[in-house]
Amino acid sequence: MKKLIIINGPNINLLGKRETNIYGELSFTDFFDSISKKYPSVTLEHYQSNIEGELIDKIQEVGFSYDGIILNAAAYTHTSVGIGDAVKAIESPVIEVHISNTFSREEFRHQSFISPNAKGVILGFGLQSYELAIQSFLNTEKN
Repeated sequence: MKKLIIINGPNINLLGKRETNIYGELSFTDFFDSISKKYPSVTLEHYQSNIEGELIDKIQEVGFSYDGIILNAAAYTHTSVGIGDAVKAIESPVIEVHISNTFSREEFRHQSFISPNAKGVILGFGLQSYELAIQSFLNTEKN
């Protein structure tokens, strides 16, 4: 059984309330409940923090024992060398995920400190981006 964790960065706790034209009306909790039921053969956890250091701590905590990390660092994707370094330092593969297509948004969102060390990047498919990452882990062996 694969052990995966979704780690979400700032403001993802406001899904369903925040900029629904971009992020939709479903809360992350409701979405997580639905994908947990859809993938019963996966041990799936999630963690969210608005604090950069807490995200780094969680990446380091799980990054040597989990089969994969699905990371939506949100705005920290574009600003945090520390989160990028944490991804580089661990052994668990990381898939960078974004709900929106960051390349169709402001130019500062076109830069990622995570992508160079991620196994892959999935963006622009709404909440389905997370599910595509889960499917990727299920269809490949741990690298």
